Order: sequence, then C-alpha cells, then structure tokens
Amino acid sequence: MAQTMPNFLQKRAQLTPGRAAISYLDEQLTFKELYESSMNVAGKLAGLGMKKGSLTGVLVKNSLDSAVFLYALQLLGATAVMLNNRLSAGELSYQLDDAKAEFLIYQESFESLASESAANITAILTFPLEGLKDAETADFPLLEELNLDEVCTVMYTSGTTGKPKGVLQTYGNHFWSAAGSALNLGLSQEDTWLCAVPVFHISGYSILMRSIIYGMHIVLHSSFDSRQTLLDIEAKKVTIMSVVGTTLTRIIEELGDKRLPGTFRCMLLGGGPAPLPLLEACRDRNIPVFQTYGMTETASQSVTLSPEYSLAKLGSAGKPLFPVSLKIQHPDGAEAAAGEAGEILLKGPNVTPGYLNRHEETAEKIIGGWLRTGDIGYVDGEGFLYVLDRRSDLIISGGENIYPAEIESVLLSHPSVLEAGVTGIPDSEWGQVPAAFVVLKGDYEISPGGLRAFCQEKLAKYKVPREIYFARELPRNASNKLLRRKLPELIGEAPK
Repeated sequence: MAQTMPNFLQKRAQLTPGRAAISYLDEQLTFKELYESSMNVAGKLAGLGMKKGSLTGVLVKNSLDSAVFLYALQLLGATAVMLNNRLSAGELSYQLDDAKAEFLIYQESFESLASESAANITAILTFPLEGLKDAETADFPLLEELNLDEVCTVMYTSGTTGKPKGVLQTYGNHFWSAAGSALNLGLSQEDTWLCAVPVFHISGYSILMRSIIYGMHIVLHSSFDSRQTLLDIEAKKVTIMSVVGTTLTRIIEELGDKRLPGTFRCMLLGGGPAPLPLLEACRDRNIPVFQTYGMTETASQSVTLSPEYSLAKLGSAGKPLFPVSLKIQHPDGAEAAAGEAGEILLKGPNVTPGYLNRHEETAEKIIGGWLRTGDIGYVDGEGFLYVLDRRSDLIISGGENIYPAEIESVLLSHPSVLEAGVTGIPDSEWGQVPAAFVVLKGDYEISPGGLRAFCQEKLAKYKVPREIYFARELPRNASNKLLRRKLPELIGEAPK
C-alpha cells in the first residue's frame, strides 16, 4: 500500500500561516501568502491545460516568482523537469525531447533560449512565466494528498558516458532528504536558510522543500554575491547557508577580520572536500562547516562530516545520515573491509527510484535498493567515508558537475579531430576547470581558439575547455581505454 502525506505546502499553511516563509529582495511572504499565491498560479497553469502528471520543463532563475511557480506545480501534481539555464539550446532541446515534456515555462530573460530549445519539438507548449499574471484561470483538483512514490521533479545529470539522464525524484525522496538533514544539522524555529545556489539544482530545490516541511524561513538570492550574503546574514538573521568551496572562500575573503553574528549556525558545504587552509580560516572565525557528499540521485546530502571532525578527519566526507545506509563493494560484489577501496553504494528512502525512460540503466545502477554511485572510496575503522575518485573522472568546477566524455564527444564531432581526452586542471577561482588534449587527423590544421569556438556553439560556457593542448597520442591502457588521469603529463610535451 502506497504511503501518503498531506500536501506539503497546504499543510504548512494550515500549521503556521503567519510565519515568514520566503524573502527575496525587499519582498516577503508568509506561508499563508505563499500558499495563496501558489494556488493562484496553479489556476493559471491549469488554464494552459496543465494537470496532474504533466511533464513541465522549467527554465527559470532564482526569484520569488519562480519559487511560487515551483510550489504551484506541486499543488497541481505536475512534474517539474528542472532545466539548467546555463546550458546551450542544443543541450536543453535534448533534455526536453528525452523527457517528452508537454510544457516549457520560462522567464522572459530566457525567451530566445527557450524558443530555440523548443523549436524542433512537436506538441510542446511554451509560455513565459511573467505572462501567467494575465492568463486565464481554470479550476483544478488540488492535490491535497501526496503519494510519496509519485515523481515530483526530474533533474538531468550526465553519466560517465556523457549522455544526460533524467533522475526521478519522488515526494518521498524529498521528504526523507529533508528529514535526514534535520536529524543531522538540528532544527530550530528561529532557523533561516540563505539560498544562493540555483533552484534548478538539487542543492537549491532541496532548500525550497525544507522550507515547507520544516516551516522554515528562506532568504532567496538571484545569484551569489559575497557582500550581499554578509549583509543578509546580519539583517535577516540567517542561521544556515549552502555553499561550495569557491563561494565559502569568497565569503571568508569578504568577511576579513570580522565575525559572523552569534545567531549563525553553520555552512553546509558540498562540491567535494574542503582544503585545509579554508577549514582553518573558518575555525579561526568560529564558523562551523558541515561537509557533505551527495548527488542528484540521492536528493541532496547523504553523507556528512560534522565540524568537530573537519580537521581530525581531513578529506573525509563523513558518515551516512540517519536514514541512509552505505557500503563499499568490490567488482565481484563482495563487500569491502575497512580501509579497502571499492565502489560506494547508498541505500535509503532519499534514493531515486531510477531514471526517466531508462529502464535498463536503472536496473544497472540500482540493485536491491542499493544505488551504485560509480564513485570509488573506502570507509575507515571508525565508519568515516573517504571518496577517492568522484564518478570516475568527474570535474567539479565551482560546484557544477562536468563530465569529460560529454566534452570529448563534441570535440570528436569536429572533422579535424582524431582523438580527444578531457580532464580537470586546478584553478584558483573555480577549484577545477576542464582542459582538453587533442590528436588531429593527418594534415588537418586548426588552432586551439578555433576548437574552443566550436565547443562554445555546442556546450554551456562552463563546460568549454579552458585550455586545449595538441598531442601526438593519448595515454591508454592495454585495453585501449583512455587514461584521463595521465593527460596532464602531456602538457609539457604538447607539439607546437
């Protein structure tokens, strides 16, 4: 029998109607006002023909209107296909087509991108978010009870093959993610969470879900700004903030010799282990940092390192959250002993049921409820996880996941390119940036700038290789598999 719960937003508006729900710039809504605004937008969406189960592409940036719209989709029971607004039209078009999206709702600032993305997709209705205020309203059956197994959101993530897959995230996944986070970080009626991470990412969307599940005020920023962050932490009594290494570093630099107010509780840090100097700077300023390991497939954090262990267990991702189980598995299926490296497997009610329209890949990735993350790591004798290789060759640049195979595929589509390999190289601002190593065909000639321009036409800006090196051959093993970890060794040997 399926588990059900009252609609999250409707229930929250009944429980704490007058409590502050969300602030954006100079606007603030209570939970009652948020519910009423979302109901109004849901009626407008129903007027467009949207209903329960409608797969709806969402191309928005962080704003009060976009948050209200996302809650409205939940009231309708429509499924949000969250689109990264930094992607190219070609990348977005692929995702919309793969999802078989019936609608694309976009903010007017993305009108050109939305139009190009949907141009070759039949039977999709595109509509600007701002235009909803003048749209016709229709009655709709409010989804008063949520089946926790029903899909709330779909978020695309590129696998190591470079082919994007739509990760299914159920209402139950989101609820248990929020529950696991609360059991880890604690929960206070005074909590206010600053969200400067994109709502189209699980890091941002999970904060919207925590707000209505906890009854917690969130301060939403359109994008990250270190100065505005510090101003709002002080003025709006922010207690928690989600960050990646680059944003936390900028906050520390902006803070200088000052201290955060005593009301601030912690930074939730994702995007890989923090460097020692950053952790020491936070310690010296009495800023607790909870380092986390999670992914789109686990609806945000699954493993967290508490501040008291951040230096003693430097490099560790921590221990699994209360609802989550973790094990390390050898290729033969045997479970690894403490200290032995193997694939990281996760299990829990926050783990995705699978990938949209990808039954075979779902069956390969989720076995007996265990998610095969593709990451390699080990657990020490005290139960702390150490991640050795994130999704094989994943590049994490400013919190964005970049998969080398996706870039390599674009490079190989150029007529002059024979072989291509991509890896991450260190960058002081973003942590890592992609670098490409290319073998040209025969007498073909093209400059690194020409190849970068070619990539810019097909990839999001942050995926375009920062550097392109020409090589005579690429390092491979006995099975002819590309050894990406050895690519940086070619930098000094690259032919002119």
